Amino acid sequence: MATVRTRLRNSSLADFLHAESSGGVVLLVATVVALVLANSPLADAYDDFWHTDLRLGVGALSTMEDLRHWVNDGLMAVFFFVVGLEIKRELVVGELKDRKAAALPAIAALGGMVLPALVYTALNLGDGGQLRGWAIPMATDIAFCVGIMAALGDRVSSSLKLFLLTLAIIDDIGAIVVIALFYGEGISAGPALLSLGLLAGYGALQRRRLPGGWPVLALVGIAAWAALLASGIHATLAGVALGLLTRTDGHPDVEGPAERTERILHPYSSFLVVPIFALANAGLPLSVAAAEEALRSPVAIGVTLGLVLGKALGVLGATWVAARLGLGTLPRGVSWAEVAGVSALAGIGFTVSLFITTLAFEGSDAASDATIGILVGSVVAAVVGAAILARSARIEPGEV
Repeated sequence: MATVRTRLRNSSLADFLHAESSGGVVLLVATVVALVLANSPLADAYDDFWHTDLRLGVGALSTMEDLRHWVNDGLMAVFFFVVGLEIKRELVVGELKDRKAAALPAIAALGGMVLPALVYTALNLGDGGQLRGWAIPMATDIAFCVGIMAALGDRVSSSLKLFLLTLAIIDDIGAIVVIALFYGEGISAGPALLSLGLLAGYGALQRRRLPGGWPVLALVGIAAWAALLASGIHATLAGVALGLLTRTDGHPDVEGPAERTERILHPYSSFLVVPIFALANAGLPLSVAAAEEALRSPVAIGVTLGLVLGKALGVLGATWVAARLGLGTLPRGVSWAEVAGVSALAGIGFTVSLFITTLAFEGSDAASDATIGILVGSVVAAVVGAAILARSARIEPGEV
């Protein structure tokens, strides 16, 4: 039975990594397309398209927003739903189930969230409005990181990939908590309580194991999302909550509803939802003068240095301290040089960083500065991380 469980666990991990690495390629293409369109004769048409108003709902229950808002508030709920499902699976049958094994990447992730936020904050203390972007460099983009590790092939061990994946998942948990606590609007109690009740109902229906009950579950989930949207709490958090409430059977050799739903939705999230999000949000008008001006702004500098230096030093430093204090041990066969490479790679903070930018600086010029900082910081982190990992493959474990 242990062999079957190991095989299924490895298969699930391989499927997840394959979807993320392939999705990273599609995400990169979507980002390039958005940048090309925003800096071409089609720039006005591109911008007008994402500002097209769309009304969803019926009568008094309908809401009108532009397409970019529906992507950020609606489609991204699917992305966060898949994130919630993956967190649930890891907590119940995956790496996060073993608290001792999860301790090191958890501490590493904490260091990789705190130090980038401090770097950004230190550079933006003079402007309260700009301080709202403190969480932008905290995030790690799993798709791009896994894609780069996949491109390096056998030079990156499976244990190192698992370390990065666990770190990134815990990083996602941190980002979710930050969004929930610091980026809500004025909260309306009625819709918030209604959403809470619907989420509780979704959880109860999961426990009842209704055969063929997915249409009911889907309707309850959509209603919970709509109520949260009306409450002022960011609606994508409903996706996370629904993912965490979806039942798993708790056995690595059994595919429960959470695992099955993730298997079905993960490709749509990686190949459709996230690329559309990039198309809607990464299209930034660029010019040499604008880039030079942006890179002199504390927001862009804070985001860039937070991703490149804050992430690398935060993850590596926290990992080193945890290992020295005996709070965790490096995965077997992983060298400190490889940890340094992964720490640098964790500075690729694309998808969630852009998402937090839309929450922190919506309608502000600082959004453009932050986006440039994300693009520059992520590219530098990718190049540095890949170079370190390519070289570290020739270094024995234990060496620095």
